[in-house]
Amino acid sequence: MSFVAKELRRLVGKAIHERDMIRDGDHVLVSVSGGKDSLTLLWMLRERLQRIPISYRITAVHVDPGFGADSATRMAAFFSEHGFEYRVIPSDVGPRAHGPENRENPCFLCSRLRRKLIFELADELGCNKIAFGHHKDDLIETFFLNIFYGASISTMMPVQPFFDGRLTVLRPLYMTDEDIIRRFARSMGWSRIDLGCPTAGSSKREEIREILRHLYRSNRKVKGNIFHALQNVKSEYLL
Repeated sequence: MSFVAKELRRLVGKAIHERDMIRDGDHVLVSVSGGKDSLTLLWMLRERLQRIPISYRITAVHVDPGFGADSATRMAAFFSEHGFEYRVIPSDVGPRAHGPENRENPCFLCSRLRRKLIFELADELGCNKIAFGHHKDDLIETFFLNIFYGASISTMMPVQPFFDGRLTVLRPLYMTDEDIIRRFARSMGWSRIDLGCPTAGSSKREEIREILRHLYRSNRKVKGNIFHALQNVKSEYLL
């Protein structure tokens, strides 16, 4: 096994163990967009079942945003080829989120609409956990997005209960750098599933990402310092 795969396995295992994310008998809905992050998460959660003394069920779920790229067919083929239990949800959330009345932030609305469909399916399937492929870089970017555009100091949570704990959102990749995921996906030979999004690569998140890239190049400790700061909040020094 390569160093990248070992490191990925270690970080995912550490995240799940330290945050008590998955227990015996859980039914985990894994949200899979078709990008490297969610594919890696899906693969790691199943691979982990071979090494641990507990058992849990995985259902992979893809929401086709409805841009006409037919990601549903390609994702169904991937799930079937690799033997995953899965569901594909056709939708029109992408065009709705990019409507004329929502030009300023289509990504936010698209994500919210997709999440609503995923929550509804989780309830239908009896899933008590939903796993998203958000990684360390996503948490850091979200922190700055919320400061600059949301006027709040917050980010994604590794574990987040909903509906009085009946459903819990998990982010098992939250300790993992995006570069490790990118290298693992490349080693697996996965091709990216194009969703056909007209604003891909031009979002507010991409603007934040470019600012952070510049900071990371200037000092390699910056990313780690930001990530640790998210776990070392001194609220008494905030207004």
